[in-house]
This record gives sequence, C-alpha cells and structure tokens, in this order.
Amino acid sequence: MDMVATQNFRSVDRLLEKPAPQAAQQLEKLGPGAARVLLRHQISEQNRWYFETWGATEVAIGAALLLVLIFGSSETNFSLLLALLMLLIAIVQRFALTPHIVFLGRIIDWVPVDQPSPERARFWMLHHAFAGLELLNWALGFSLTAKLLFRSRRRSVDRDAELA
Repeated sequence: MDMVATQNFRSVDRLLEKPAPQAAQQLEKLGPGAARVLLRHQISEQNRWYFETWGATEVAIGAALLLVLIFGSSETNFSLLLALLMLLIAIVQRFALTPHIVFLGRIIDWVPVDQPSPERARFWMLHHAFAGLELLNWALGFSLTAKLLFRSRRRSVDRDAELA
C-alpha cells in the first residue's frame, strides 16, 4: 500500500509535467498551484479508500487465519498467539488509526505544505505509528510462517522415519 500511495502522488507530478493537450487546457484554467492541490486531494481520497479497504481485508484475512489455526490444525499456543497478535494489530490499524489518519488527511490536503500545522504533525505521528505496526505485523507474519513451515517439515521427517 505504501508503494501504491507513493506512486499515486508521483503521478500528479508526472501529469503536471507532461499533460495531455486537452488536460493542459483545463490545468491552465486552474493555474499550476491550484491544479496540483486539487489533483493531490483526489489522489489522497483514492489512497484513503485503498487504506480503508485494505485494512478491512487484512482484518478478514487475519480472522480467517486464526480460525483455521484454531479449528483446522493442531498448532501450539505460540502459533495461535502470533496469529492473534497479528489480528489485533490489524484491528488497531483499521479501527483506531486509519479513521484518524483519514480525518486529519482531509484537513491537511488544503493546508499549504510550507505552513506549520498541528494537524499535519499529528497526521505524521499517526502515520508513523501505523507504519511501525505494519512492520511489526510483517515480522510476526514471517515468524508464524517460519514456525509453520519448520513444524510441517519436522512432521514429514518424523513420518519418514516411522516408515523406514
């Protein structure tokens, strides 16, 4: 999502640098500053929708994973704990952080970049918290994946030994 959001914002600059002839006429009417602000606002709205949708998807995937581990496997409490922590992080991101980030983002879309803003400072604080939790979630996911893979391989080796 970070890559998508970043590329979306860069697309505004690419469009403003080399607009199609028809777009250039419309952009000239707005003026370069107003056109950039308006286009970045549209991209921001698109990115907000992506983050909200991905957050809901991540919660659903986390819940499904936890249910599979609980009811469809014989995993240990440690694996269940990792999956539960991942789900809780996704829930915090989606329902505690994302709504505030979206709200503040809509405010700072219209505040000039060079103008100090308490909303911008809070937005970036929450954004960094979101990113930190995302990195933690990835680390937990890699740990859980490694645990499940090594457990699966150990079982396979144990079965092969029994057959020999």
